[in-house]
Amino acid sequence: MERLTCRPRLPLFDRCWLARGRRCGVERQRGLTLIELIIAIVIIGAAVAGVLAVFVQATRGSADPLVRKQAMAVAESLLEEILAVHYTCPDSSCVAVTTANRTATHALADYDGFTMTGIRALDGTAIPQLAGYTASVAVAPDAAWSGVNGRRITVTVTGGSESVALSGWRGAY
Repeated sequence: MERLTCRPRLPLFDRCWLARGRRCGVERQRGLTLIELIIAIVIIGAAVAGVLAVFVQATRGSADPLVRKQAMAVAESLLEEILAVHYTCPDSSCVAVTTANRTATHALADYDGFTMTGIRALDGTAIPQLAGYTASVAVAPDAAWSGVNGRRITVTVTGGSESVALSGWRGAY
């Protein structure tokens, strides 16, 4: 039987010398096999898909906080306005609140059913940046106060797909 010998490895070559068409020794593997490459692509693809899913979710909600904060500011302002009025009418001139007469003297119950399409300032001036918002108010006696005269005020402001509802309580003082 013939013995095959390998040439000494040269710096530029990393293969054994082939003698008579047969390989000698164990040849060092170079590169990746097709299976290894496919597995690597699948793993990297899954990792990228996971990162992109988080990124898409964060991007989708990035504009929503602005709309929600504006709706919250409008609701807080309107609730503060309502909580500042008299609990009962101080004289006989009280009528239901409309966008045209918000500066007049009102009682708390006058705000029940108040709606505003397109947010307006207290003096009735339209705020063009908030034209797509609507606000509604509900004032109802609250039975949870166990006989104490009080009312629950709920202000709901809707802008786009965001809706904010704030509630406040007012006692008869």
